[in-house]
Amino acid sequence: MSEEYRFTAVVYRWEERATDSWFFVDVPEDLSEEIRDRPRMPRGFGSVRVSATIGGTTWRTSIFPGRARYSLPLKRAVRDAEGIEPGEAIDVHIQMLE
Repeated sequence: MSEEYRFTAVVYRWEERATDSWFFVDVPEDLSEEIRDRPRMPRGFGSVRVSATIGGTTWRTSIFPGRARYSLPLKRAVRDAEGIEPGEAIDVHIQMLE
């Protein structure tokens, strides 16, 4: 049985350089702690492979650890398909793939 989590989070933009924009939502701290506590094979940057669903769009990606939470990147195709804008609260479903 796989781990699954549902939560609502606010979309934010992280800009590394003036030409690059990355959009994310953060997994809530309590869920991030639960995910972090499960033994897993080590992966680059401490990432965890997931299947993510927002609205009618499902895709495979990874969540990445931060100080207290994991962050889920939102690729452009997902944002466009679901009409997602920065600052918007969205419902997220993630399923661990490992």
